[in-house]
Amino acid sequence: MDFQQTDTRRMLADSMARYLDRHCDYDHRRKIAYDAPFHDPAVWEALADLGVIGALLPEDKGGFGGAGFDIATVFQALGHALCPEPMLAQLMGLSVLADTGQETEAALTGQEKLALALGEPGGGSGMEPPQTRAQRAGEAWRLDGRKSVVWGGGSADRLVVSAAHDQGLGLFLVNAGDAGIAPYAMIDGGGAAEVSLDECPAICLVEEGGAVLARAIDRGTLALCAEAVGAMDHVQGLLAEHLRTRKQFGVPLSKFQVLRHRFIDLCVELEQARSITIRAADALDTPEGPRAVSMAKALVGQVARQWSEEAIQLHGGIGMTWEAAVSHYAKRLVMIDHQLGDSLWHLERVARAYSAE
Repeated sequence: MDFQQTDTRRMLADSMARYLDRHCDYDHRRKIAYDAPFHDPAVWEALADLGVIGALLPEDKGGFGGAGFDIATVFQALGHALCPEPMLAQLMGLSVLADTGQETEAALTGQEKLALALGEPGGGSGMEPPQTRAQRAGEAWRLDGRKSVVWGGGSADRLVVSAAHDQGLGLFLVNAGDAGIAPYAMIDGGGAAEVSLDECPAICLVEEGGAVLARAIDRGTLALCAEAVGAMDHVQGLLAEHLRTRKQFGVPLSKFQVLRHRFIDLCVELEQARSITIRAADALDTPEGPRAVSMAKALVGQVARQWSEEAIQLHGGIGMTWEAAVSHYAKRLVMIDHQLGDSLWHLERVARAYSAE
């Protein structure tokens, strides 16, 4: 495994870090993440101009990256800045479009926003067989059902929808204007939506879409792991600064051995999460990829929860306030564990893979 970043990835990471530090700092995020459209269109346009979206697909599909390390580079930078732009939705939507031979230019340039409508009310992990039904209407298709917690659904121009039909699980493309969409802010910031499909016209991308959907989910899962690592990197700095400057009994908190030990334990867990995310990025799109990604998500989800809980506790009461950045990072880290299957779901997936050998 080559641990050296390519020049292209290094330049992309540096460009994203500089831009997000200037234009999407914590104060700016608080202003945009919880009010419609739950992100900043100007930031979205600038990230597209920087080539961030293009890094999510390989050259033969219109992009210039597409490998696991390209995805990890992008989402680690977004996690570090706690950026609420709907890039996860764009990644998963693009993955489906590219794998089914659809045009991706508008989405790669940021002119068109995509969202993957996967979860349903009461759907648990969101990856159970869908209740949404697709039926042929002549040469066209019609969809009926409900999709829940569709990340980026409120700002999407088109939705990629999973739906069952007589031949199996299909993936369909729906214009957002043809569906009923109720957008809202997530508790950790950023937008999601409830989607109603009532005889909604759709284009069938693939009638047997299980493999295409699984690949999109694996790519999204890797992205979440990288985002969590980036967020924990930032919280590590916040926590170190707090322990250095906050005083108790007239001395900095960092002088207390028990607090130093707790902080070091957290740093060790972070490096384990970083290492297993690197392993998953290296294995993506290989036969070992699905298992490696689930192993990463199972561990990263646990570590992210630990970091969120410990960081709040070590900050004390101030860590619970809206004004404290650590409280918002903690909410995002907890939410990451739940997205695209929590730690337990992925642990069971790994166990099933090993038992099948």
